[in-house]
Amino acid sequence: MGENGASARTRARKRLVTAVKGLPRALREDLVAGAVGPPPGERPGWLIWQPVIVLVLASAAPFLCALSVSDLAHGGRQTLDMRLALLLGSVQALAVIVAAFRPVVAWWMATAAMVAVVAGVEYVAAPHGLPLWPGDGPAAVREFPVDRGGLYPWTTAGLAAQAVVLLLLALRLRFRAAAGALAVTLVAGLVCGAGATQAGAPLRASGIGLAVAVLTIAVVVGAALRGRQVARTELVVQEGITTEERARRALLEERNRIARELHDVVAHHMSVISIQAQVAPHLAENPSDALKENLTGIRTNAVEALTELRRVLGVLRSEEAPAYGTPEYAGDGTTPHAPQPTLDRLDELVGNVRAAGVTVTTDVTGRRRPLSPGVELSAFRIVQEALSNAMRHAPGARVAVAIAYRTGALTVRVTNTAPDRPAAASPGAGHGLLGMRERTAMLGGELATGPTPDGGYEVSAVLPTGAPATAPDPASTPSTRPPADPTEDTTP
Repeated sequence: MGENGASARTRARKRLVTAVKGLPRALREDLVAGAVGPPPGERPGWLIWQPVIVLVLASAAPFLCALSVSDLAHGGRQTLDMRLALLLGSVQALAVIVAAFRPVVAWWMATAAMVAVVAGVEYVAAPHGLPLWPGDGPAAVREFPVDRGGLYPWTTAGLAAQAVVLLLLALRLRFRAAAGALAVTLVAGLVCGAGATQAGAPLRASGIGLAVAVLTIAVVVGAALRGRQVARTELVVQEGITTEERARRALLEERNRIARELHDVVAHHMSVISIQAQVAPHLAENPSDALKENLTGIRTNAVEALTELRRVLGVLRSEEAPAYGTPEYAGDGTTPHAPQPTLDRLDELVGNVRAAGVTVTTDVTGRRRPLSPGVELSAFRIVQEALSNAMRHAPGARVAVAIAYRTGALTVRVTNTAPDRPAAASPGAGHGLLGMRERTAMLGGELATGPTPDGGYEVSAVLPTGAPATAPDPASTPSTRPPADPTEDTTP
């Protein structure tokens, strides 16, 4: 515990030392480079009102200049030369206008005007009897007119100009720059006030405290308004990102749906073509060499088409995103553009597979009833994919398809016996079983896949229907064999 505390203190000390060492560089970047560099690149929302702000500041500038001249030239029993007062008042008024465009430059102008009033009078003119304006005689020498018990070393107009400049600077720049400008302003003011030699009265803490409070409040208000604007901007940006991500997610879901449909439909038929082309020479007596060559070409092209199709599917699935939780993108497993196959086409599907030379039996139990489009489509695609896998990976095997209408669920079971010969190489990416799992999961069902004890393979799915059957068939109980380990999924 002690070691952790010492380590924390050491890290805090290092951070403090690093911050102190980096302070000059930070001030140089914010207050020097910011003055000579381009204007701030950020465009806060309030800048749409910049013309109005400039108009208001330009209208207020003459009054501020007049107030400054009044303070400097007629502020008390001791006055500055009118021309010097007019010059300093004009600089302060101009700084307020410049702050709308170049806040750092305006801050330098306001701060320099404050220092010039004190330095020009206290440290140059008064001690040495020098004239306050070129061409004036010694009689023009005046003491600093502002009572040191007031807002010294600021005048009322000077403090107002400095506050407006700091407010606009805090609105445009990050808080570090505003805090640095405030700190330099206060240090310069306190140094000028404490080091003045023309002491009409001791400095009053209340006057200095009021000036510090006004300038600090200006920076805090500006930083708070800027922080609020930045938060709003970030919120808008985040909402834009969220909208973009939502659109991207919908696009990826659509791509995933297209990939699944392409795999289930096109890949199935191409597999049938390939198998038929392979079996056809054995069905004809003494086939000619030309026939064999053409059938071989058909099979080769079918295999190449399957390979290219899988590459396309890989691209479509490369940024696959999870679905929103609905059976299909359209919400019910259907698409609004084309009719989808249902179990009514099961006999047609099995007939095509039988035509390829595969022995397939079907068994439908329970009372057939209309099901939701999502369940019908998923059941059909699962059977279709299982038959395609059996043709590719279990040549010569017998396949059994069992459909059972149960209470609140539809059971689909496709099994094949062990192949009677090794299967030809068939490159795949495992999308077949993945598509089955996706379809089953989106319906809230269960899928079990894996080898059987006799060397065959089984695919069993339970798809909730949400509508109980009137007379469930107890013989339609699905296989209770647990799902195979996902690592066993080598079927494309």
